[in-house]
Amino acid sequence: MPPMSQPLRAVLGEDQPIVREGVMTILRRAGIDVVEAVEDAVDLVRATEEHLPDVVITDIRMPPGLQDDGLRAAQKIRAARPETAVIVLSQFLDASYALDLVGDDPSGVGYLLKEKVASPQILIDAIERVVARDSALDPDVISALLGRKRPEDPLAALTPKEREVLALMAEGHSNTGISQKLFVSVAAVERHVTGIFMKLGLSQTASGQHRRVLAVLRYLGQ
Repeated sequence: MPPMSQPLRAVLGEDQPIVREGVMTILRRAGIDVVEAVEDAVDLVRATEEHLPDVVITDIRMPPGLQDDGLRAAQKIRAARPETAVIVLSQFLDASYALDLVGDDPSGVGYLLKEKVASPQILIDAIERVVARDSALDPDVISALLGRKRPEDPLAALTPKEREVLALMAEGHSNTGISQKLFVSVAAVERHVTGIFMKLGLSQTASGQHRRVLAVLRYLGQ
């Protein structure tokens, strides 16, 4: 994160006062400047255009429609200001929301289940990753995608370790990050990644962390 003299600036969208105050407290304790907190999706877009924050954090289900207004606002913000990192909080485990948010570019995107905010460090870690232009997708959402039943599922050909690596790839972790989480060498992770791409028929030419994550997410979302 930037030095404390230049704190990250955040806009928060959440219509439930208790949750809004709780998230604001977490952010401020981490040294993040909440420049504005709003209660509806229309104000979320307006506040983002006005303050030009480093990161926008928003609930999915918000006024005025109380449907996926927050998600659609996040997509609008990403389209207008791709340099602004976005984290969406969802009350429900719906992988389609995560895939819709990612679109064609997983960089600077986070999708967390709202219950995870009870663990402040999870939210702060996600913010740090998306501001650094990585992605931060909830492990439970990735597990749901991995666990879907498909006829003649190619995932069945993966070893248990390859499935672990695939899940971490989809969450947005680099090979170095995966090696640290699984306590194996980077070279071992690279071998697993090569095996995964070969077994799933994914292009090895999809160079770059973001394109790799996108390739995996598109595969899992089929």
